[in-house]
Amino acid sequence: MAEYSILIGGKAGEGINTAGLSIAGLFSRLGYRTYMYFDYPSLIRGGHNFAIIRASEKAIGAHRTPADVLLAFDQNSIENHRESIHGGTTVVHDASQVVRGEGYGLPLDTIVKEEKAPPITKNSAMLGALARVAGIGRDVLEDVLRESVPAKHLEANLRVAGRGYDAVEGVFTVEPLDGPALPVLTGNEVAGLGLVHGGLDSYVAYPMTPTSSLLHFLANRAEDLSIRVIHPENEISVIMMALGLAYAGERAAVGTAGGGFCLMTEGLSLAGMSEIPVTIVVGQRPGPSTGIPTYTAQTDLHFVLNAGQGEFPRLVVAPGDLAETYSWSATALALSWKYQVPSIILTDKTLAEGACSFDLGAVAMHPDRKPEIWDGTGEYRRYARTKSGVSPLTFPGRAGTIVKANSYAHDEAGFTTEAAGEVTALQEKMLRKGESLKEELSTYPTVRTYGARDAGRTIVCWGSEKWACIEAAEEFGARVVQPLVLAPFPARAWKEAMIGAGNVVCVENNATGQLARLLRQQGFDPGRSVLKYDGRPFAVDELAARLKEVIA
Repeated sequence: MAEYSILIGGKAGEGINTAGLSIAGLFSRLGYRTYMYFDYPSLIRGGHNFAIIRASEKAIGAHRTPADVLLAFDQNSIENHRESIHGGTTVVHDASQVVRGEGYGLPLDTIVKEEKAPPITKNSAMLGALARVAGIGRDVLEDVLRESVPAKHLEANLRVAGRGYDAVEGVFTVEPLDGPALPVLTGNEVAGLGLVHGGLDSYVAYPMTPTSSLLHFLANRAEDLSIRVIHPENEISVIMMALGLAYAGERAAVGTAGGGFCLMTEGLSLAGMSEIPVTIVVGQRPGPSTGIPTYTAQTDLHFVLNAGQGEFPRLVVAPGDLAETYSWSATALALSWKYQVPSIILTDKTLAEGACSFDLGAVAMHPDRKPEIWDGTGEYRRYARTKSGVSPLTFPGRAGTIVKANSYAHDEAGFTTEAAGEVTALQEKMLRKGESLKEELSTYPTVRTYGARDAGRTIVCWGSEKWACIEAAEEFGARVVQPLVLAPFPARAWKEAMIGAGNVVCVENNATGQLARLLRQQGFDPGRSVLKYDGRPFAVDELAARLKEVIA
């Protein structure tokens, strides 16, 4: 199977992320499926940034440690990645910065000076060198640059890329494939597009890694997507503004990380009591507190499952790749409105900021669900008690209606009450909504399985660890089981998926086994845990080595 792995490293501010995306675009242009993992410290300049770009004939969604080509802008990019260098690795380095270089040295300072180009164009020189090393034609290189570089900077980048191309020699040849040149998008970009597909009217957010780029993406394209994007002064304002918009009839979503979600929890409870729909994208990162804010984790599962005071239903979904992010972002928004409950899309830095080939045509969309709107008959009661627990909606401004939103316990009309019977009826109404949501979800693909049912060995995972587990499982002939919905937990689907599971291992990016804990609470055995909690996701080869220790 044709597969390539490229590692590019340098300092913050040198455009490593952009260069990585260009490399992914280069391979995508040749018909390959690509994946990019981006690693960076919380520094504006300096530190060590790197991206690992993997290209394959088949769909992928995780990185591997060994690199076929290492593009090093500084000495750290060589010293910090010795484990990625092997006998077949080609190293291309900036001879202006690397003292103990190996492989091809490019005098990047000299090149940009002679070409009268800005320093950031050094990335194009590296891209050119990679193209030549990989036997990719200059025409393909130039086409990729024309698609990705603004017109006013294009000529300088083309000149510098040509210098890089001419400075090295071909080492291997990347043969073009028959597949389409798929776009390379990040999880945040696809989440935004999924929300728009689900009917998003307004997106409200305060920047917080790793969901900041979701705000930037939607803001830059708000006019094209016919949505409103609002940046208030803090996370409390974010959730309250979203609830106000939803009360007025606009489908609103917000984005944040664990620290911002802390500030939103009272607003979450308000959404639960007032039955105002809102969708919250929570990008996980390591804590407690600020933790390591630009790295990844799966540590907020029980936080989002239990956030807010009181008891009220919520929908929590955890997509594992771009296709699931697109479909479940749309579905989370739609079901939030149908059942008038908060929905939470739980991602993490790996998924949110990682980039991958995205095939929209291959996405299996769920049914389009509409909220029940009041038919205008009789007196409107905002919290009318129904068999399903869901009250018909209408919005302020409709003639002859008064639409109440109450954070206190209330009767059907929305008036505050403390009467025991009314309070009991209200709580039972909210719980019926949760049961109705759970029943509908039984028709959705809430649990996914990969591999043969009779494998006798099963790897359980959730979220962004999906693809590392799928590839590692192939080495052991194991099966992978992945829950996509975590609340209300799909117990029936999970029980069916785990028939004949055999030896079970639960893979997570946290220190305490949070999915394993949830499974035990639901009465299921999660098997042994394989955990990683250093802020980095599992590489496929790293996970395979860990699994070898525990899978018989």
